[in-house]
Amino acid sequence: MIALITMLVALATFAADADSLATARDLYASAAYEDALAVLNRLPQANQPREETRAVEQYRALCLLALGRTAEAEHAIETVVAGDPGYRPAADVSPRVRTIFSDVRRRMLPSIIQKKYAWAKDAFDRKEFAAAASEFSQVLLAMTDPDVEAAAGKPPLSDLRTLAAGFRDLAETAAAPAPPPPLPAAEPAAAAPPVSAAPRVYTSADANVLPPTVLSQDLPPFPGQLVVERMGMIEVIIDETGAVETATMTQPVTQRYDRLALAAAKSWRYRPAMLNGVPVKYRKAVQVSVKPQR
Repeated sequence: MIALITMLVALATFAADADSLATARDLYASAAYEDALAVLNRLPQANQPREETRAVEQYRALCLLALGRTAEAEHAIETVVAGDPGYRPAADVSPRVRTIFSDVRRRMLPSIIQKKYAWAKDAFDRKEFAAAASEFSQVLLAMTDPDVEAAAGKPPLSDLRTLAAGFRDLAETAAAPAPPPPLPAAEPAAAAPPVSAAPRVYTSADANVLPPTVLSQDLPPFPGQLVVERMGMIEVIIDETGAVETATMTQPVTQRYDRLALAAAKSWRYRPAMLNGVPVKYRKAVQVSVKPQR
């Protein structure tokens, strides 16, 4: 009886090992597309990390394309894009696959951006200003994606860009902490010198501003192994000297890598943005692409 139980446990372990993403990837690499697809279809779908779910759907799409099942492949790609709108296939994927990914993203991103704007506006209306500012920033960053650039230049997205920029600025102002109340004075205080208004932070929406020029903008290597390419986004505010004043990870990669990337961003240098020949502050989005090591 003990021997039988041991054998059954061994068979179950072997079956679990056989049904893995690595197995499917190896089968795909050996052109066994039907077998790879069968393994992918047996993998659990619930409660899986986002990265693994995306990798499964990517390889499902690759197998379906190799088998000529284009419509099913596009459905798998739609699942990837819906879960991670910023995702792009790795550079070593065939041009045909990258083209199909771009076609699906061009079709889906306008609707995704409009939904993100609606979520941001709902947060603003609920007076959740910090969350709203972050969501509006993501809307503006999404409109810089090459696959949506053409659609972002005309209504309705061009109108949303203007609204998102305005609401983002309002939300950031509303989210700023109120100054503490003044302490009671024992005697009349001398008049304080006038305080100048904080300098405005310009963006790509300001057509009359010459954007900053990159002098150094290096990212650290990824600490570990990746199965598929990861995409992220860092938003920096560049001051009038070309130094990075603040850096925020608006689209995370991993918690560990985000800390490394933000630390590196603090040392980036630029030739500052210019308005009528005068240096000004500028908000810039920098896309982060971390690729698997080969």
